Formats: sequence, structure tokens, C-alpha cells
Amino acid sequence: MALIELQKVRKAFGPKVVYESLDLAIERGEAVTVIGGSGMGKSVMLKMLIGLLSVDAGEIRFDGKAIQNAPQKELGAVRRRIGMLFQGAALFDSLDVHGNVAYPLLEHGRPTREEVDARVAECLEDVGLPGIERMRVAELSGGMKKRVGLARAIAMRPEVLLYDEPTTGLDPIAVAHIVDLIVELNDRYDVTTIVVTHDMPAAFRVSDRIAMIDRGHVIFDGTPDEIRQSADPRVRDFIEGNAPETDDIQTLLRYGG
Repeated sequence: MALIELQKVRKAFGPKVVYESLDLAIERGEAVTVIGGSGMGKSVMLKMLIGLLSVDAGEIRFDGKAIQNAPQKELGAVRRRIGMLFQGAALFDSLDVHGNVAYPLLEHGRPTREEVDARVAECLEDVGLPGIERMRVAELSGGMKKRVGLARAIAMRPEVLLYDEPTTGLDPIAVAHIVDLIVELNDRYDVTTIVVTHDMPAAFRVSDRIAMIDRGHVIFDGTPDEIRQSADPRVRDFIEGNAPETDDIQTLLRYGG
């Protein structure tokens, strides 16, 4: 049984249909990258997985249980098993680095101050940023913000890590650091990983499997070697950097592509 299953999922925003019938399964311990053109709904898929967006039809199952209409208590239990690095890191400007990384620990439990401090220090060490607990968000570079966001994502020791465009907006050195971290954390924490990205070198590096979404459906699902050999022109155009932008994406841009 797959850890995460999307079965015939439909999602629309007004007249714009994002997914007509989305099917995708993620096995426990897999690192799966989801690719596709801008506006194809990749970030929408991640937000549906953690209940930030509802599905219109179909089913999402986590560890065998349907979660698409789960009550908040059950959904909260699922969220505690999932960590997510949002595209813009989504840090709280009003909190320092310590406060940002500690946030899920305090939100989902009652740890002592010593336990929180130790866990925050451990997570920052894991992402290569030891000793920056008292820095403000405004003082961080783009790459540092991503890594602090990742430290927060692993604070609860999740079983699943979701990455929404983790390399977007970073310089090549910061990109390399983030990609290395994804690989290292997969091994260290033995997590199930889903990465949404346009960055094909990153996808090839971190993935056991790559799924491509186009016009509301998965049109390719296979290993990095298999996608390199795909004869599908839509796949070829994308991995060679010639994928056209989808039209009518303004509604989607409000929710993430």
C-alpha cells in the first residue's frame, strides 16, 4: 500500500479546471519529483495533500486513510507527520530564526524550553546554519531563508517532506546547497519526499521517480533514466527547456502554480 495516494482528484478554481482526474501514488521512503509547466497546479497538489486546499472530487489517502474530508483533529494528526518547505520559505518576519524553527514544536506540543532550544539548535545544524538563532529574518539571504524554512520543516521529525520549488530565486551556489540538503536529509531522516520543481538538474539529482503533469493529468511517471529516454514531445520540450507557459493562469497564480 502506497503511503500517499491521489485517486481521480478533481480541483477547479471557478471555470479554471486544474485537475480533471489526477492519479498519483507515492511509496513509503520514495523521493518523487513532480514537474510540469507554470500554472499546471503542482503547488496546488501539495496544498491539497496537507489540507490547505480542499478537493472537489476524488480521494486523497495518507497511510491508508482518506483525508480529503477529515475533521480538523484527524487532519492535524496527519500534518504533524508532514513537513513542508514553502516556495517563499514563509517565515514569520516578526520572529527571529529561533522563533521560526520552534513554531511547530510549540504549536503541536508542550516541550520544555530546554527541549525546544536543543531541537532548534539540532535542526539549524542539520541545514548548515549553526548558531544563528537570534538573527532576524530580514538579515537572511535568500538561500539562508530557504534553509531556515527547511529547519522548521524538519523540527517535528516528519515522515514526509514536501518541497515547493526549493531552488527558485536562488543563485547557483545556494541551489547546490539546497539540492545537497534534500539528498542528505532524505538519507538522514529516512523520509518520503515530494519535490515540486522546474529545475531538471535538481530533479535528476534528488529523485527516485519523476512524474510530469500536463493539462490536469500525469502524462509521465518513471525513473530519471526513463524520462531522459522519453519520446513524448511534451516531456522532451519540458526537460530541454522549451515548455510553453500554459494560458489563463491568473487564477492559479493566486494559489501557486
